[in-house]
Amino acid sequence: MIELLHGVIGVVLLTLGRRLFWVFVGCVGFVAGYQVAHQYLGLQPSWVAWTGALLCGLGGALVAVFFQTLAIILGGFAAGSAVGAYLTVLMGFTSVPVINILGGLLGAILLYVLFDGALIVLSSIVGSILVVQVLAWNPQAEVVLFLVLIAAGIWFQAEWLRKQKPKKD
Repeated sequence: MIELLHGVIGVVLLTLGRRLFWVFVGCVGFVAGYQVAHQYLGLQPSWVAWTGALLCGLGGALVAVFFQTLAIILGGFAAGSAVGAYLTVLMGFTSVPVINILGGLLGAILLYVLFDGALIVLSSIVGSILVVQVLAWNPQAEVVLFLVLIAAGIWFQAEWLRKQKPKKD
């Protein structure tokens, strides 16, 4: 069940990450909350992980609506941390907390400084990670799909943003 939900969240992030910033922060908060609860609480009943995920997702969305600067930093940190963790595992290493923190700091800085472009790239990367993890193909196919999805997400969201910006004469 959670795999299907991660796949849906991945597609939402690939297509709407820039358009609906609060959805981006809420989705990243949900996924991060679920992963943290699952990793640190382990064998607890599944409702505990779901509750933690829902609280993180709702909290992230509310912060995004009312405190956008804080949400930019927190959303960038969560997305950057998830990307760092995924890339570490993809390269064959176990998850290293220092890489997660460095990825989080980089994501927070990028999202704060380069909001539109960074949000498009981060949401495309995180969305691609979620979709690829759900499909669980062989590693070579996953890498190709991962890169294709990132490119498609960036293209789709950039086109949408370009069409929304008023044309200058």
